[in-house]
Amino acid sequence: MRHQDSALSGIPPKSLEAQVAHPSRRTFLKNVAAASVAAAGVRAGMSQAAEPVSAQSENGRLQKSEKKVVAIQIPAVSFSDEGVDKVLDTVQERGGVNTLLIAVFSYGRGIEGRQIPGHPLPDHGVQKYDTDTFHGGDFAEVHPEYYAGTIFKNFRAPELGNFDVLGEVVPKAKKRGMKSICWFEDVYNPRLLDNFEKAAEVDVYGRKTDQSCLNNPHLRNFLSSMVEDWTKSYDVDGIMWCCERQGALNNAIDADHGQPGLTCFCEHCTRKGEEQGINVERARQGLMQLDRWVRMARTQPRPSDGYFVTFWRLLLDYPEILAWEKLWTDSQREVYGHIYGTAKSINSNLDAGFHVMHLNSFNPFYRAEQDYRKLSQHADILKVCMYNNCAGPRMANYIDGVHSTIWHDAPAQSVLELYYNILGYQGEAPLDKLRVAGFSSDYVYRETKRALADIKSARVPTSAPNTDLAGPANEEDFSDLSRETRIYPGIDIDIPTRKGQKKTQPSDVRNAVKAAFNAGAPGVILSRKYSEMRLANLSGAGAALKDLGIRT
Repeated sequence: MRHQDSALSGIPPKSLEAQVAHPSRRTFLKNVAAASVAAAGVRAGMSQAAEPVSAQSENGRLQKSEKKVVAIQIPAVSFSDEGVDKVLDTVQERGGVNTLLIAVFSYGRGIEGRQIPGHPLPDHGVQKYDTDTFHGGDFAEVHPEYYAGTIFKNFRAPELGNFDVLGEVVPKAKKRGMKSICWFEDVYNPRLLDNFEKAAEVDVYGRKTDQSCLNNPHLRNFLSSMVEDWTKSYDVDGIMWCCERQGALNNAIDADHGQPGLTCFCEHCTRKGEEQGINVERARQGLMQLDRWVRMARTQPRPSDGYFVTFWRLLLDYPEILAWEKLWTDSQREVYGHIYGTAKSINSNLDAGFHVMHLNSFNPFYRAEQDYRKLSQHADILKVCMYNNCAGPRMANYIDGVHSTIWHDAPAQSVLELYYNILGYQGEAPLDKLRVAGFSSDYVYRETKRALADIKSARVPTSAPNTDLAGPANEEDFSDLSRETRIYPGIDIDIPTRKGQKKTQPSDVRNAVKAAFNAGAPGVILSRKYSEMRLANLSGAGAALKDLGIRT
């Protein structure tokens, strides 16, 4: 954990690893709990940004009781292209926005850059794709004193010249009473980031991948350095990290949307597995067998016992597969705690939040891993993706994937119906209409209610637990402090879909925002990025606020 007067930046990698590879949950959470108590009344931070509203009254409007957040994710290029004041005017006037998620770091187009090439340009900003110029990296000024002990060099994004997105935006946002959150993503380009191979995941076959290893001390040091730089160099209100990844088991059965990989078997993960009593070689062999089984399921005739039975038999033969899945998931959660602890050690009033990816809405196996009770131990905010428009195509793609592997015994529509029943999505479109229909706003309402109920039942440790941060959470480990974790549903505004698939309309945004607030959400996050949103659809958010009587 970083401290303001003693940063980790200058610690050599070996000693750094000893400090961050296996942090004590006892030490970490005792400190965090103390900081939380000291900061009582302040920790609500972002939730004090808008006109107060509460539960729905008989006339369909919301009555005053607490303030609401309307946040939006904006890439650096939008401020550079359109001008800071113009962008702030637009999002305030059309969307009622009072909080900015300023995309500071990523090498990916999910949160940075203009519209993805091949999709229609929005009706604002430069009317040209940035195919030839997009690079990615850190879009704020890099202050070298915070990176002395890191292995990564030359990660300043070059495409906007000397434009410092935090330096340019944060002061102007402050003058308007808007909050600024540093929004960064676990997406790297190994061809553009020097020394990335030293922090890369290693798959079961010994190959380095394009993904970072979450147990790698160099990666954790870099994340801490960025958080320290931004929160000490700028007057920001918080940080939010996005890590849209999952473990090897889910990747193997095609339960992801674009990031396959049977990982990680680097020296750090291998040592961690051994320390937890996992037979690492058995885990490796089991995942290799699973890889072969998946290839069989997709290409060969049905085995005599069927696809699911042989899949389950493989898990019984190699229980280490599940152990390795849990190790990966626990390691991701451990990094959340590492980032949270870094931010809070610098300023206990900062908000620290995390992004729960959209796969949480489709995959019950992944959903089981995203335990809000545990996530709330080290999060002021959880942005839970509830992208109802693109949910149709994404759910259909996911069903196609798992139908080709573990559920290959049954018709695809039957698999979808099974998932609807498991996830509580009764009334959504059938498979043959799903890509065009998307999900309804009722999905947003139901998922918001579910998330809020889970958070309400959660409790943060009051006394020191006996397990490591990555270990299982016991019921007695929690207290009511966790109930301050806020759920901000991510609202889909023009997230790209393929030709002929569901496209966002103003009414979609309007109904989704209303559904989130009517379900009790303290805020929403307009997503994915301003540079792909059409202004009429952004105005749908403002219309919802008007319908509900919310003024920002």
